[in-house]
Amino acid sequence: MDASLLSAATADTFNGGNAGEQIAPPLQPPGTDMTGICFRDQLWINSYPLDRNYVFDYFALSPFYDITCNNEILRRRSVHPLDHSQLSKMTGLEYVISDATEPNLFVFRKQKRDGPEKVTPMLTYYILDGTIYQAPQLCSVFAARVGRAVYHISNAFSVAASKLETIKQVDAKSQNEASETKPASETVDLKEVKRVDLILKSLYSKLPPAPPPPPFPEGYVSQEALGENEEELGTQGGESQQPQIDPIIDQGPAKRMKF
Repeated sequence: MDASLLSAATADTFNGGNAGEQIAPPLQPPGTDMTGICFRDQLWINSYPLDRNYVFDYFALSPFYDITCNNEILRRRSVHPLDHSQLSKMTGLEYVISDATEPNLFVFRKQKRDGPEKVTPMLTYYILDGTIYQAPQLCSVFAARVGRAVYHISNAFSVAASKLETIKQVDAKSQNEASETKPASETVDLKEVKRVDLILKSLYSKLPPAPPPPPFPEGYVSQEALGENEEELGTQGGESQQPQIDPIIDQGPAKRMKF
């Protein structure tokens, strides 16, 4: 494998094509954000068991594997690539298994080692039922969740604004209709008044005459009849009759009896 890589690397020549000046181009590490792809080799899974002894060989086939890591150096030395006693003596990039539930789930962590006890986590990968994925970073998860929340909130405000606009249009339309119908109800059409009068007159002419009032009981004299009799008596006598004089009270002091 190394020989093939070196032969492919020396295909391009530099500085006049001198063989002594041929150098290999630097190996390209995998990208930082590769959450949009996954890897699965069904042929390898059918040929080898997926456990702690062989899972790193399977992970090394994926595009997530960085060939410049310390694990690759241990593989070239015929040492198990996940030997912690050997990795702790080295510095640089390395892969370790942080969690595993054989044979369904394996979690790999890519980290940078600066000393036996000093490591800096970089990325996380996991193998779920034979398929390798890159776990998203925490900032990406927060950004996606916040973006989704903002999207739904903006949609809610848009729907609310459209409904309020519809309500305003309906209110304005009803007000316009009310303002248009109000002057029409206040105005009086003379033709309609005449037409109603003719209809009422025609209906009144078709009705039977009103019945006469009932007769008064015997001995009852109405106020109108008394008033008429008094007027007739006043006009016939010419003068109004003087009131009767009380013979005792109204005779005067000369006509009273003396004792």
